[in-house]
Amino acid sequence: MSDDLNARAIALYDAFTHEHHDRRTFMAQMVALAGSTAAAELLIAGIAASPAAAQQIAADDARLDTGRATGEEAGHPAAGYFAAPKGRRRLPVVLVIHENRGLNAHIEDVTRRIALAGFRAIAPDLLAPQGGTPADEDKARAMIGTIDYDVALAQAKGFLARARSERSGVRTGAVGFCWGGGFFNRLAVADPLLNAGVSYYGPAPDPVEAPKVRAALMLQLAEKDARVNATALPWGDALRKAGKRAITRVYPGVDHAFNNDTSAARYNAAAAKLAWDRTIALLRQELDAK
Repeated sequence: MSDDLNARAIALYDAFTHEHHDRRTFMAQMVALAGSTAAAELLIAGIAASPAAAQQIAADDARLDTGRATGEEAGHPAAGYFAAPKGRRRLPVVLVIHENRGLNAHIEDVTRRIALAGFRAIAPDLLAPQGGTPADEDKARAMIGTIDYDVALAQAKGFLARARSERSGVRTGAVGFCWGGGFFNRLAVADPLLNAGVSYYGPAPDPVEAPKVRAALMLQLAEKDARVNATALPWGDALRKAGKRAITRVYPGVDHAFNNDTSAARYNAAAAKLAWDRTIALLRQELDAK
C-alpha cells in the first residue's frame, strides 16, 4: 500500500469516525479510493482498531489486582474498571479516559499497563449513563456523539474525589486517548485538584480557559494530525503563556492514534514507546510514585 493511499484512507476513516459522517457515503468513498469493495474492506481492516488484538497484559495477570464496579455517580449510573499492583495499598491514582469507542478491551489493557507502572488505575465507562459501552463500535461512537459532557465531567471528578477521600493526601492524575484526550483537557480545566495528566492527540478547549488549569500537563500529538493540532497546539501555547507546567510533544511523520497498537495502519512502535516512556515519567514525577 502506498503512503499516499494509506494517508487518504486514514483521512476518510477519521472523517467518518470523528465527524460522524454517513457510513454509506464513507463506504462509497473508500471503494472509489481502493478500486473495489474487497480492497476497501482490506483498507478499513488495517485502519480500524481490533480492541483485543494487541493485548500486552493478560486480564488475569498475577501481579495485579483488577476488578469492576458499578453504582451511581452524579445522579446517573456509573461503571469502571480498576487495576493496581498486588499487595500495594497507598498508590497515586490515574484515571484512564477511553476513546470514542468507549471502555473496551484495549483501554482495559492500557489500564493494566499503567497499573504495572506503579499506579492505581481507574478507567470509567463514561457511556454508563447511556447503558454502558456496547460491543458495536459504530453504536459506541454514535453514543459518544450525544454524551452529556456535564454529567461525564461530574462523574470523572467523582471518581477522583472518592479516591482522594479514601486515601487522604493521595495525588491524582489522568491520561486520555483521542476523544478521551480531548475530555482530559476539559477535566484539567474543571478539576483544580488534579495534579498531572497526559492528553494523547485530543482536541483542546478555548485557550482562554488555560488560566484555570492547575495540573502539570503533557500533550502528545501526531505531526500528520491536522484536525487535532489546530486546537491542541494553541492550547499548549496558551498554557505556557499562563505560566502553567505544560509540555507539547509532536511526533514526526505519524498519524492520529499512533499509540493504538490495535490499528496496524496507524500504530508507530517507536513513537508509541517514546510517548509512553514520557507519559510514565511525568506521572511518576508529578504524582510522587515510588
